Amino acid sequence: MLAAGPDILHSPFILRRGEKSIDLSSRTHIMGVLNVTPDSFSDGGKFFDKEQAVAHALQMVRDGADIIDVGGESTRPKGPYGEGAEEVTADEEIRRVVPVIEELSSRSDVLISVDTYKSAVADAALRAGAAIVNDISGLNYDAAMASVAAAHGAALIVMHIQGTPKTMQHDPVYKNVVEEVKESLSRSVEKARDAGVENILVDPGIGFGKRLEHNLSLIRNLHRLAELHCPIVIGPSRKGFIGTLLNLPVDQRVEGTAAAVAASVIYGANIVRVHDVKEMKRIAVVVDAIMEAR
Repeated sequence: MLAAGPDILHSPFILRRGEKSIDLSSRTHIMGVLNVTPDSFSDGGKFFDKEQAVAHALQMVRDGADIIDVGGESTRPKGPYGEGAEEVTADEEIRRVVPVIEELSSRSDVLISVDTYKSAVADAALRAGAAIVNDISGLNYDAAMASVAAAHGAALIVMHIQGTPKTMQHDPVYKNVVEEVKESLSRSVEKARDAGVENILVDPGIGFGKRLEHNLSLIRNLHRLAELHCPIVIGPSRKGFIGTLLNLPVDQRVEGTAAAVAASVIYGANIVRVHDVKEMKRIAVVVDAIMEAR
């Protein structure tokens, strides 16, 4: 039996940047991925140049992105993409993301998220025009992150990860992946609330310390995260589990991503984080209409 419809799965939640606001309860929203890195698993190096990055972001906005998620450090795991991404300093990460955020902020009113687990990077990005912090560590790598988000009045996405980007795919083990991820996210939400963050979103961390069966189970049971009373973000785009199921390289996973996005919307996602914005926007519009039908 499918999960309950959008009235139950989507709780009202407003994200704002200046005069711009979006209501996450109204429909599924699209977060476009912008990797300002030389080594991301899917598109590393394509948008490392500031002008190319901004142009791509503006194209994603035209294609239907509601949020642009700007990241300056790859979290590519060790495995089929090589030895895994190298960590970068906060200063280098700031050098990569801040000029892009400043330029994008001056040319569009799109909501901007910064994909970082470093509080110094988050602070610089929020000063530059970002409105959301997307922390893959769920507040577990930098104790100051929640306080920085709260000081800026920023929204905060807390994601689940087992281990670190370098170690997360070595041997991920769970007794009950859905319950363990939910409990971990509950602790992250509590940390954020204790620090004074008002707008908190949760992400189960597809591909971050998860085997094939873990990823599938998390998508199938995504509605369980609604028990945390926070909007749900999910990022299945081009991930390794799709490659495993279809035996396809990363640049041929659009159909598999579309299926994962459709299932995620059905099971409760408020925001889907994707590379192929135009195609996934179309998927979300159709699935939303089906879910709203009586």
